[in-house]
Amino acid sequence: MLAGDRGLTADEVAARVEAGAVNDAKRHTSRPISAILRANFLTPLNAVIAVLAAIAIGFTAMEEGLLEGLKQGLFAGVIIANIAIGTIQELRAKRTLDKLSLLNQSNAKVLRDGEIQEIEPNRIVRDDLVYVEPGDRIMVDGPVVESRNLEIDESLLTGEADPVAKVHGDAVRSGSFAVAGTGLFRAEQIGADSYAAKLVEEASRFTLARSELRDGINRFIKLINWLIVPIALLLIISQLADAGNWRETIVKTVAGIVPMIPEGLVLLTSVAFAVGVIRLGARRCLVQELPAIEGLARTDVLCLDKTGTLTEGGMDIAEIRPVDGADPAVVIDALAALAAADDSPNPTMQAVDEHLREQGHADPAWRVIDVMPFSSARKWSGTRFTDHGTWLLGAPDVLLDPGDAMALDADVLAAQGLRVLALVTAESASTTGGISGVKAQALVVLRQRLRSTAAATLAYFKEQGVAVKIISGDSPAAVGAVAAQLGVEGAAETVDARRLPEDPDELADLLERATIFGRVKPHQKQAFVKALQSRGHTVAMTGDGVNDVLALKDADLGIAMGSGSSAARSVAQVVLLDDEFATLPYVVDEGRRVLGNIGRVSNVFLTKTVYAISLALFIAVGAIWSWIAGNDPLPYPFLPIHQSLINVFTIGLPAFFLALAPTFDRARPGFVKRVLKFAIPAGICCAVPTFVVYLASLAHDGYDSDLPQTTAAITLFCLALAALAIVAKPYVWWKALLVGGCAAAFVTVLAVPPFARFYELQLPGAWNTTAAAIGVASGVSALLFWLVVRPKHLKD
Repeated sequence: MLAGDRGLTADEVAARVEAGAVNDAKRHTSRPISAILRANFLTPLNAVIAVLAAIAIGFTAMEEGLLEGLKQGLFAGVIIANIAIGTIQELRAKRTLDKLSLLNQSNAKVLRDGEIQEIEPNRIVRDDLVYVEPGDRIMVDGPVVESRNLEIDESLLTGEADPVAKVHGDAVRSGSFAVAGTGLFRAEQIGADSYAAKLVEEASRFTLARSELRDGINRFIKLINWLIVPIALLLIISQLADAGNWRETIVKTVAGIVPMIPEGLVLLTSVAFAVGVIRLGARRCLVQELPAIEGLARTDVLCLDKTGTLTEGGMDIAEIRPVDGADPAVVIDALAALAAADDSPNPTMQAVDEHLREQGHADPAWRVIDVMPFSSARKWSGTRFTDHGTWLLGAPDVLLDPGDAMALDADVLAAQGLRVLALVTAESASTTGGISGVKAQALVVLRQRLRSTAAATLAYFKEQGVAVKIISGDSPAAVGAVAAQLGVEGAAETVDARRLPEDPDELADLLERATIFGRVKPHQKQAFVKALQSRGHTVAMTGDGVNDVLALKDADLGIAMGSGSSAARSVAQVVLLDDEFATLPYVVDEGRRVLGNIGRVSNVFLTKTVYAISLALFIAVGAIWSWIAGNDPLPYPFLPIHQSLINVFTIGLPAFFLALAPTFDRARPGFVKRVLKFAIPAGICCAVPTFVVYLASLAHDGYDSDLPQTTAAITLFCLALAALAIVAKPYVWWKALLVGGCAAAFVTVLAVPPFARFYELQLPGAWNTTAAAIGVASGVSALLFWLVVRPKHLKD
């Protein structure tokens, strides 16, 4: 530790807190409550619905009283219910995210009163001495005051992949992370003044990142907005021909505009995402970006870092095997001295230290000249001692000549799935100048602990058609042996990453063929992700160490382990807080539930929009033609109360249940095209028969009868329910009950006089029932015919 500096005292800390010199920049783990309320209440669609409801209520109340006016504005009640449900679910999701984020939060280590203390990041004060070691994320800015071979990765800030050595006086910036060595730096720019705060910490904040699902829905909304305005104006102009009954005309025009708006689609999408967050939170899976839920459902290549993902944390020493001629006692002392000299031991060195302590071997107190910390890029660590020379511990194929007998022994052991390290002496070694004069002293053999659920999880992804790539910094033989134990295909054909092609296309070709990769360096993991993406793959990457950060950030979906480094957790979209690899299938299931169900719900909502626009267009053209021909004006067939009834039982209630239902359909690309291929023909098949039946009933029953609108309402309801029934498949008992219950509810409204009077309908006679039945049969037949015989390129 820095000689002569004990850090801030308690009084100095208190003075800075009182002065407000505190690192108070907040890390957003979820949307604030105000943003949730705005997103659910203050939307353009809600504003349009509110205006239309006010018009319907006001103009009806002017003639028939307030109660009748409120009845015609009932369609706004569905929006209010959707807003309430959406807000409640998003607030529940926020609570879940905030609780899990506290568990995922990385504390800072500061030197105060001569002792290293662990505190929350927002308790760092100006002039604190912050202690960092490998895996720590830099949270504030300032100059280095002590460096013990400290190396900082600034790739997230500068794009440069190579770590930067930091010495006294060098600046470190928030958003970077330590990869080797240890050090102290003085916190000078804190809170909103820090570099990362000025960049809004885009690498580690909760965001609504790009999502095909959300993008698709936004495209629908834009398209509908362009269509609604001119058609609504045309409908308004056409209905004004009936000047003698202008109040009812305006109300009916509102009834024509309301169903054009897919009012609940955006809200139900948010609800589906929010429920996914809550369900995954129950499995201690933190979703830091909502679209990550759909990300793994779309993934077709999963890159796994062996250590920490397929294996559990920690290792056991199986054997320490000195070479012939080496003194076993000196070997043990050297290992104990290396462990004692390492300020920030990695899991391997921790296992060595723990084993030696259990065996009763104490630190020999060798005097240290210099420590060379472990680096994933170098694959070794070492210490230069005053009286005992330089000792190194690392990968055998890096430290030993390939023909060395000890190297051959290491290969044999690695092929058994063991992790093997070489202990060597060297005449000279440095982190920049290389190694010379190496002499093998011993092999350290470690036994890794395979996760009990790893084999079943890998089998699941194979069954789902997701290609798995296992990549590791360990030797290819060791990685292949672990893969073989887990039943991974291609385990016998491992690839040594030191001999990978430099050309990106050649690398992509190799990645398409091979599955197991060893001796992979951090920048190569990043190159793997980019090469796979260049071939059109959606790539998910798991990892837990600082060497995984670049790949995690570039992957379509980054998944970090909760016990991993803070740097890895900060850039990942999903964090498995309990380190359980077996949680990933549940993430896939949630993603598929969201994608599949929102696809179904979109089909229903867009079908309604298409038939509403089509009906409005037909009525407008018919009304204008009647006016030109000198006939009676053609009124819109429905009042708002009719649309409320139809929408509740064919869209509102069923869509809510469909949005949250379990589903295991595989994710498919082309969300927008797939929905439009169903919604456009389904909407037309609903609109055309309804319009024809309405015209026929007007001719049969006259313009003064309520039977034409009743007959049209029955026809439209049955056709919309048929579209819902098609969308709801495959059927389980509750879906059949849902569709049947909605049909029974509508029949009840027609059959029970008080309900029929309330909804301004009447029980139809034989002629009207027959006309509606013919219209429904023709519409359903046309839709089924289209779905069966349509051209191949128009099928899903």
